[in-house]
Amino acid sequence: MSNNHATFIWSIADLLRGSFKAHQYGDIILPFTVLRRLDAVLAPTKHAVFAAVEQAKADGIPVRASLLRHKAHHQYSFWNESRFDLKTALGDSENLAANLLDYVTGFSENVKDIFDKYKIAERISELDEHDLLFLVTQRFAAVDLSPTAVPNEEMGHIFEELIRKFAEASNETAGEHFTPRDVIELMVDILLAPESDTLAKANVVRSVYDPTAGTGGMLSVAEDHIRSANPTATLTLAGQEINPQSYAICKADMTVKGQSVDAIFFGDTLTNDGHAGATFSYGLSNPPFGVDWKKQQKAVTEEHAQRGFAGRFGAGLPRVSDGSMLFLMHLISKMRSAEDGGGRAAIVLNGSPLFTGGAGSGESNIRKWVLERDLLEAIIALPTDMFYNTGIATYIWVLSTKKAAERVGKVQLIDGSKLFRKMRKGLGSKRNELGPDDIAQIVRLYEGEPDAARSKIFDRTDFFYRTITVERPLRLNWALTPERLAAAAELKALASVDLQPVAGKVSELVEGSSPTTDLAAFRKRVTALLADAGIALTAAQLKALLAALSERDESAPIVLDAKKRPEPDPTLRDTENVPWNEDIHAYFDREVKPFAPDAWIDESKTKEGCEIPFTRHFYQYVPPRPLEEIDADLERVLGRIRARLKAVKA
Repeated sequence: MSNNHATFIWSIADLLRGSFKAHQYGDIILPFTVLRRLDAVLAPTKHAVFAAVEQAKADGIPVRASLLRHKAHHQYSFWNESRFDLKTALGDSENLAANLLDYVTGFSENVKDIFDKYKIAERISELDEHDLLFLVTQRFAAVDLSPTAVPNEEMGHIFEELIRKFAEASNETAGEHFTPRDVIELMVDILLAPESDTLAKANVVRSVYDPTAGTGGMLSVAEDHIRSANPTATLTLAGQEINPQSYAICKADMTVKGQSVDAIFFGDTLTNDGHAGATFSYGLSNPPFGVDWKKQQKAVTEEHAQRGFAGRFGAGLPRVSDGSMLFLMHLISKMRSAEDGGGRAAIVLNGSPLFTGGAGSGESNIRKWVLERDLLEAIIALPTDMFYNTGIATYIWVLSTKKAAERVGKVQLIDGSKLFRKMRKGLGSKRNELGPDDIAQIVRLYEGEPDAARSKIFDRTDFFYRTITVERPLRLNWALTPERLAAAAELKALASVDLQPVAGKVSELVEGSSPTTDLAAFRKRVTALLADAGIALTAAQLKALLAALSERDESAPIVLDAKKRPEPDPTLRDTENVPWNEDIHAYFDREVKPFAPDAWIDESKTKEGCEIPFTRHFYQYVPPRPLEEIDADLERVLGRIRARLKAVKA
């Protein structure tokens, strides 16, 4: 049914062709769709509310919100004081623009910003200028978008279908506005799976939060599932959205559902948390993949530095090129604590947060912090080609502040990449979808159904490691040759020094020009030569000159520092990742010493790291085909080619 409504509304765009460009269609059709939805929702109480407004004016008393809410039967927290609705506004076609503006401005203050974000006054004016306002309004007034004809879930589908169509028409990215329903269904089912018993209890109270709410799809699906489990549940939905049009749709949808008018906050979640201090039973999010956070860098870095773990980003900061892990930390900050009953969350991320960044990096520190707090329950690999705007591999991270006893200290990895069905017709980059059986299968795996090929359980410390720095000794010889001296003259540190007088005497230093491994004696000769040429160098310049006159020599003795310790050779420096539960010295003796007997560990550089090499744990080796079989295939193909060439020649 929702497709029929969406198709009808989409057909109204035909009226705009010629007068407007394709990328403008959505700016007109979407706000009118929202307007018609609110118009239909308020229709049963419209006359009662308007009569109350008129009576209050006649009595000379202010119009009270409580009175209008009463007239609206307390079902909704918004109303409209105008005498018009869409149909009556059409009755005076000569003044339609003014009527519609009166109608729109008649909405209660708590929902006016929905239309402000769409700049609906400008849209009405533009349509009026092109003599299209009456036709467009007439078509919208004709479609029944009342809750009885179009339930809230169906209305969400209509919004999503329209956004997708308009995005395709204008070459925009629909995936930035909403997440495919099949992915949301899986996320919600996973979140609710451990709570099937508690959700069914009387007077159960739950709250759901989405920091990247889009048009509200995740909140709506969560509500549908919770209410199907318990129709009497008290449910609070909340979120935040940065895109004005998506925000307007989401807020309209939530308001119609009876949620608080400030449940959906407009603005950038990373710089301005619209629900600061609040925590929720469930969190859901599909943040943008691989999008930089340069615009938010100042505010985020300040919060990290000034508030530390009292803020959202105490664990660390990822590289500026990808802010998805910032949303991960933000979502964790919104999870209800174990003492308050616990919170659960699911977030869709690309592969980067699993492994990007070595030991000591921001990404590694964030992963380590999540695992040290034992917040990660599971990671589920989704099939590729699941999203409208990208075909890359994606993963659902499942988080909890109150794990079941059997999950404490454990992390489950589930490979759902092969559980999907092909779509009959692709939508953007989305060519695959999760069918009901696929979702049910992944939920069963999550709940413990044995399948060694698809589900594996790990201790959380299995993903920790230490990175040790392996040093090898520096071995050098020194010589005064024209080539080495010329290289020294190119050094930035010696740019202000004229080495020409020295160069002229190099040929006379027969003894000095031969390579030597005695640094002390060589330094003495060079110092004397510089003094004889009248050149005075600083200690730093002399060090740079001696380095330029050196050359690595494997047969030379080890160079020692002032404390008679071996100097490390930077070119031979290497690192090794040592499993968390293994002693670094035992590892070094087994894996390094046999191949580099003179190596040592610089323990001052040892770092702790964390990565989740998901693909490695599910990799299955497939042996290559025998060469004979490949040769036979090639011969068959070549035989067919030769036969065709022979036929052509004939």
